[in-house]
Amino acid sequence: MPKRWTFYPPSDTVAALSRQVGAGPLVVQVMMNRGLATAEACRAFLNCGYEALHRPELMPGLVRAAERIVHAVRAGEKVAIYGDYDVDGLTASSVLYQCLSLAGLVPTVYVPHRIEEGYGLNCDAIRQLAGEGHTLIVTVDCGVTSPAEALLARELGVDLIITDHHEPETHVPEAYAVVDPKLPGSTYPFRDLAGVGIAFKLAWAVGLALADGTTCSPEFQRFLTDATSLAALGTIADVVPLVGENRALASMGLKALSHRRYHAGLEAIVESARLRDERVREHDVAFIIGPRLNAAGRMGSAEKALRLLTSATADEAAEIAAELEQVNRRRQDVEREIFAQAVAMIDGQGGLGDRRTIVLASPEWHAGVIGIVASRLVEQYHRPTILIAVENGRGQGSGRSIPGFSLFEALEHCSAALLRFGGHAMAAGLRLEADQVGRLTELLETYGREALRPADLVPSLAIDAEATLASLTVESVGELQRLAPFGQGNSRPTFAVRACATATAPQRMGKTGAHLSLQLTQGGVSRRAVWWRGGEMETQVARAESLDVAFRPRINRFRNSESVELDILDVHPGGYREPGG
Repeated sequence: MPKRWTFYPPSDTVAALSRQVGAGPLVVQVMMNRGLATAEACRAFLNCGYEALHRPELMPGLVRAAERIVHAVRAGEKVAIYGDYDVDGLTASSVLYQCLSLAGLVPTVYVPHRIEEGYGLNCDAIRQLAGEGHTLIVTVDCGVTSPAEALLARELGVDLIITDHHEPETHVPEAYAVVDPKLPGSTYPFRDLAGVGIAFKLAWAVGLALADGTTCSPEFQRFLTDATSLAALGTIADVVPLVGENRALASMGLKALSHRRYHAGLEAIVESARLRDERVREHDVAFIIGPRLNAAGRMGSAEKALRLLTSATADEAAEIAAELEQVNRRRQDVEREIFAQAVAMIDGQGGLGDRRTIVLASPEWHAGVIGIVASRLVEQYHRPTILIAVENGRGQGSGRSIPGFSLFEALEHCSAALLRFGGHAMAAGLRLEADQVGRLTELLETYGREALRPADLVPSLAIDAEATLASLTVESVGELQRLAPFGQGNSRPTFAVRACATATAPQRMGKTGAHLSLQLTQGGVSRRAVWWRGGEMETQVARAESLDVAFRPRINRFRNSESVELDILDVHPGGYREPGG
């Protein structure tokens, strides 16, 4: 689908700021595009580290929570960590597990079954943990929207500490302590920590409380340094903005993953992903390591992934990592099958036409995978999409959205067709009776027609700057890596070149020819480019005398040589034209 290009305005202060910061003009232009307008702000962004982390006591409820945990440690109480089955929840559970183990108390870790129990706290699990003698339950990555479960814990004589990063509802649960930077009245300087980031802050506060001072013990400091690797995994995988504290944790944690693999489970998963001799980057976490850890929870139980990150020995970790590799391959097979079926359904209905939204359901679909497929359909059709797995007369749905369309608000308008729903603007989950799928489809489409204009259904591509192929040297592109880690809120820099041509005939790549390999030339300079999923454009590109290309540059390393390559995002044969124009 052709994209609408929007260009950041070039600045006449780039050259001066470049000299002040000691960075190239491309790097400075990108930082200015991200809202960094002063030399001080640019330097802080480039040199992000521990100094970017705020003191833990600034977070609401955190000191009270840490003091209660330390009391439990010293009294030898039975403590449970209640986690979640995604990477953020698993890594958060691991951070607190290691924290308490280091303090001398080995906790129970409970992670609900994705299909059987669903997300978050549930009353049956609380009764089970209370019946087993646990007097303290600490949640990670969940609980801030669970007032009924908090009341049950109190009735059962269990102190409940909630640590979460989601938006609270009107009624905050009446727990022993609630730790969330988004609580009403919070003055914590950074709102966007992932669940593992909050668990890291709690571990830091526990270390301070154990030391009865302002500085953790040397042993605890080493643990926190190593734990940044887990924080990086959960933060990157949860797609929270990689700015501020998240950027610091991700940056430090990626270095820990690459150079100081102290953790048997992390060592095993990195080796299994065949990254042993490579520097671990955010792309590896997002697309290689994260999916392997997520696969167990998506396909059923996250128990194996949890053990990998908590109690597994080196031998057990290697065995579990190999199992997760196989589970992830099955997940990929299931994902491809569901995606093909969904596309066939759309084609069978005559295509999308002027429809603003997509709702599809099937009894053959796996509930743990439909969210990933919904993301792929949004990428292909640029429509808010909900997929529903139907079983025993009920449906479990997962949705993804496009910028400017809050899926959570949309589902509020569709609530008459739903049993329950939750989420945020870009992603949501729901449950409904199977016979209500048609009603949901009508309600969502009606809402979509009011909230979305035809122009909103055209994907937009933000271009950091125009460039020439000659300006994209190994040195200039390599320097862009100073802006990493890239992710939500700090995307990889995107550039455009005008009036280039193909030096040789385009070549289709991949088993099915889905991708396109190009050799672009401009002003006597040539660069290799790859257009992922652009194979169908082979003929149009080959015939064009001139191309405008939007891309993200990278350094390709092969043996002892380096070269600049372009990851193509969009191509306009004959020159850029506004989509629909």
